[in-house]
Amino acid sequence: MSNIVVPQLGESVVEARVAKWLKKEGDRVEVGEPVVELETEKIDLEVGAEHGGVLASIKRQEGDDVKVGELLAVVDDAGAGAKPAAPPDAKSATAAPETAKAADAPARAADPGARTPDPGADARRATPTAKRIAKEHDVNLGAVQGTGAAGRVMKDDVKNAMRPSAAPAAPPATPSPAAPSAPAAPVQRRRAAGERSEQRVRMSKRRQTIARRLVEAQRTAAMLTTFNEVDMTAMMELRERRKEGFKKQHGVGLGIASFFVKASIAALRQFPQLNAEIQGEDIVLKHYYDIGMAVGAEGGLVVPVLRDADQMSFPELEQAIRDYAKKAQDNTLTLEDLMGGTFTITNGGVFGSLLSTPILNPPQVAILGLHKIEERAVPQNGQVVIRPMMYVALSYDHRIVDGREAVQFLVKIKEYIEDPGHLLLES
Repeated sequence: MSNIVVPQLGESVVEARVAKWLKKEGDRVEVGEPVVELETEKIDLEVGAEHGGVLASIKRQEGDDVKVGELLAVVDDAGAGAKPAAPPDAKSATAAPETAKAADAPARAADPGARTPDPGADARRATPTAKRIAKEHDVNLGAVQGTGAAGRVMKDDVKNAMRPSAAPAAPPATPSPAAPSAPAAPVQRRRAAGERSEQRVRMSKRRQTIARRLVEAQRTAAMLTTFNEVDMTAMMELRERRKEGFKKQHGVGLGIASFFVKASIAALRQFPQLNAEIQGEDIVLKHYYDIGMAVGAEGGLVVPVLRDADQMSFPELEQAIRDYAKKAQDNTLTLEDLMGGTFTITNGGVFGSLLSTPILNPPQVAILGLHKIEERAVPQNGQVVIRPMMYVALSYDHRIVDGREAVQFLVKIKEYIEDPGHLLLES
């Protein structure tokens, strides 16, 4: 017998929730094969079996909260060489030998029915969200074309597979009338007089953590925000001139995020109190620059970290930012991607925000908020001109950062962006 336990979940993460069992009691499991999906405050992860055999007993059910090291299930190692008494799916008599001999790819390809009950055995891994949607709507993941990295099946792939038709071989006239009528009925139904429908949805671990940390940040820190506005003309003209050659040379587009990362690092060097944290009665000044880039994901905001960002070039920053955005969309961020961070940048402008007050990301003591670029009339040399302007906001912990330093920090950001040549001198 061998145990499947809750693994180490990363820095400061001690609890998870059992999201979905990928195997049932009596199912055969191979070494390293995913058995259960756990939901943590940061990411979803799959826990595999360390030994092959038969899943003898499941100790915790879906929806249970579990801690690191807690027993999830027991695998009977003695059954590793024997066939299970009953295959996981009665549709196919070949299911048992297929799981016993996972290398028999031709057999699986010849019998698609044998692949349906075990999406974890499919060569093209699916995201946890995609698996959940597929299970709820009885979609065969083996028949879904994945668009994620390495053919990974995404949630939109499953939704698209549900939309076109339930039976591809059927004449086009059959699904046409049925498709609009099914979803339209509940949406357009008139609510009866006096009817007050409600839906109770349990918070995900990530949403619970976001709620807890935001309240904690406001309760424990003396948080203030200072604002400024930046004329984006010089930076946008530089970007326009260089973007084609930049893309051709480095294979990645030139955005504005890398400019603000560089500007933030240059300003942090001059105001080290903003690149610090409070530990008890001590201030820990950090002489390295791990910049967190807030990304809006399906389950909530995540902050992957650009480690040693001061040592990264513009192309490396742009590539890393795009990789993190793609991983957040695909739900493939790892715990290592999210650990640490000394300063955070969040861009509400991508959602159309003109002005906002960002909340600290503890234990960090400062966060820079970017916003929508909007043409506005501004005075310049005695004339009113139209310029692309952006409001920027800096929230900071007043316990160790004074207003003077915060304002001067934001002024430095403004200077670096309005005259990007400064970044070359400060890099």
